[in-house]
Amino acid sequence: MNADVAAENTSALALWNDPTVPVAARVDALIAAMTLEEKTAQLFGVWVGASADGGEVAPHQHEMEDPVDLDALLPTGLGQLTRPFGTVPVDPALGALSLARTQARIAASNRFRIPALAHDECLAGFAAWGATAYPVPLSWGAAFDPDLVRRMAAAIGRDMRSVGVHQGLAPVLDVVRDARWGRVEETIGEDPYLVGTIGTAYVQGLESAGVVATLKHFAGYSASRAGRNLAPASMGPRERADVVLPPFEMAIHEGGARSVMNAYTDTDGVPSAADESLLTGLLRDTWGFDGTVVADYFAVAFLTLLHGVAADWADAAGTALRAGIDVELPNVKTYGAPLTEAVADGRVSEELVDRALRRILTQKIALGLLDPDWDPVPAALDGTDPDDPESLRGRVDLDSAENRALARTLAEEAVVLLSNDGTLPLDRPRRIALIGPNADEPTAVLGCYSFPQHIGVRHPGTPLGIGLPTLRETLTAEFPDADITYVRGTGVDDGDLSGLDEAVRAAREADVTLVALGDRAGLFGRGTSGEGCDAETLDLPGAQQQLLDALLDTGTPVVTVLLAGRPYALGRAVTESAAIVQSFFPGEEGTHAIAGVLSGRVNPSGRLPIGVPRAPGSQPSTYLGARLAQASEVSNVDPTPAFPFGHGLSYTRFDWTDLTVDADEAPTDGEFTLTFTVRNTGDRSGTEVVQLYLHDPVASVVQPVQRLVGYTRVTLEPGEARRLTVTVPADLASFTGRDGRRVVEPGALELRLASSSANPRLTSRVALTGAERQVDHTRRLHATFVQKPAAA
Repeated sequence: MNADVAAENTSALALWNDPTVPVAARVDALIAAMTLEEKTAQLFGVWVGASADGGEVAPHQHEMEDPVDLDALLPTGLGQLTRPFGTVPVDPALGALSLARTQARIAASNRFRIPALAHDECLAGFAAWGATAYPVPLSWGAAFDPDLVRRMAAAIGRDMRSVGVHQGLAPVLDVVRDARWGRVEETIGEDPYLVGTIGTAYVQGLESAGVVATLKHFAGYSASRAGRNLAPASMGPRERADVVLPPFEMAIHEGGARSVMNAYTDTDGVPSAADESLLTGLLRDTWGFDGTVVADYFAVAFLTLLHGVAADWADAAGTALRAGIDVELPNVKTYGAPLTEAVADGRVSEELVDRALRRILTQKIALGLLDPDWDPVPAALDGTDPDDPESLRGRVDLDSAENRALARTLAEEAVVLLSNDGTLPLDRPRRIALIGPNADEPTAVLGCYSFPQHIGVRHPGTPLGIGLPTLRETLTAEFPDADITYVRGTGVDDGDLSGLDEAVRAAREADVTLVALGDRAGLFGRGTSGEGCDAETLDLPGAQQQLLDALLDTGTPVVTVLLAGRPYALGRAVTESAAIVQSFFPGEEGTHAIAGVLSGRVNPSGRLPIGVPRAPGSQPSTYLGARLAQASEVSNVDPTPAFPFGHGLSYTRFDWTDLTVDADEAPTDGEFTLTFTVRNTGDRSGTEVVQLYLHDPVASVVQPVQRLVGYTRVTLEPGEARRLTVTVPADLASFTGRDGRRVVEPGALELRLASSSANPRLTSRVALTGAERQVDHTRRLHATFVQKPAAA
């Protein structure tokens, strides 16, 4: 179909607008009607910010981008709007009106009336002013609760969709390989199975609300050398296949994610944005992914600017398009005029443009953007008067009571009690010394992609938009009869110890000292945790360790409380603190959760999604290490963590007994069934997190000493017991062999039922028999747990 035919369709319903026509036919017809310029216009976004008065969005100027002229761009169309809510603080209702007016303008400006797809960040909640700030992903991992994360993501998605946003740039599925990396807070942990199951639950929740989930960062970003952001990634194909890729496999096949974002890094000299074998060969041809691949911001231009694998913008565009990147974000740099000219003069095939365009239009049709009844006004503005913008102010609530209840439950489940000599829970202490840089800081609970820390810091006169009670405030409410003395002591990273003497005096005069330490989230060096805030060592930032040691010297029991984005070595505190409470940026309800754990109102059930190091210089290190990665007599560096992956204490006790196994042998395509009892032998209700680890003592290639292959939460009343049955398919023993194929090998295995990676409670020695078996991405991915009441 050509442009003349397209014009004839203006009086009747065009084929591409007809919902009764199969999607593929609608897409084919539209592509055939488009000029080259109209095609490429769908392949890029424009970074905008919603108007604070409800007017149309304004292009956002970034130091890496040239100014954008919307009047010049819009007649040929526009693929995406970048972060209309996550760029400047605006009232959500007025932001929704601004976006709606802009969408109406975009659709009216191009021949086919195609609106843009609007995307925004949603790493720990919708990154909009006034939206709920949930715990960061590292806390999701600490909760070991996919169902709760699924519910949270669905709430986030509903809020986003209600104001006109179609795509969310989350979850991050990078597996931590070096805790010095600044973006550890954005990850779910150091184990691919935990990352995969929690990340997949998030995808399912977001997609259930009609929002396109975007998996990041594909693939290997977190394996960068020395934990430096955007550094080359040092890993072989087996590490990539067995550690980095499995979470993406799971989130695509079980989560239904409709978008993937490339990683910035290069692996063995090949940037992910230019890796056709990764973005097309594996992702699409092998795994069958049929959604869109979007560029991480500026990643296409980086092929020229940072990687040096493209000579100019046209070369970068052709390289990325050929590799499989469909959409350039955040702004048009290479997929506009440079790509159009390269196609016109034959340097880039138009078939590559059509391939990307087909995926984009298919997604827009699925979102209803080409249907004849499409309306730019989102659900949140139904029944309002768009001609009276001021009447809309305050009408849209993105921080509902239901949201906050979810945020609090997740924060409570994610608090990890690392150690306790019996001091916790606190029994109505009369005098509390509350000390530390995070004791009275509202934003100490927030990660770098929360709106206040990501955008709000650039607008100091603007209110936070959400309530952020400090730990000092919540402890005052939690212990109303206590005399709480607050002393800052030192800053997060300023090194100032001028308040040390006052802190020591307060501690000596108290019954118990609570010291709140950790991080300040920020971006590119403006914080101690977050994107571009990498650490040279895992010492506590600034002078916090000196403060902690001085408090330990007072003789008053010290409870160390951490609000952080990564784990830190704690020196003497590991053995000398009365208790250690670890929280990973727990969100706006986080201090309530911490206060509840300290008082005993909340029985902690969090487990470490990443080990806490014993020494600050042992990175990179992970519990997934092989035998040579363990402590030995031939190295003076001991990587053994102070607290291992999966560790966490409770205020009650659990006994594990009566393990039975259906058979100690099974074929390489079979399964094992284990049954055992978990009983609460304490005097209060609590939740045990049962973890299943696999140990393969002899394999054709080196294996981790153990790896997580299953888990479940078991909540029990005092004296209550459950009989758990877990079915373990042989596929869980698969790994990438010497020839690059994933195989299940015959041989002996250990299945360890454990309360942490260092605390096996019950062990079954079994064996796989028969021939080696090859498996692929369709293999069974899960052990299945069933809980039943145990006999009295």
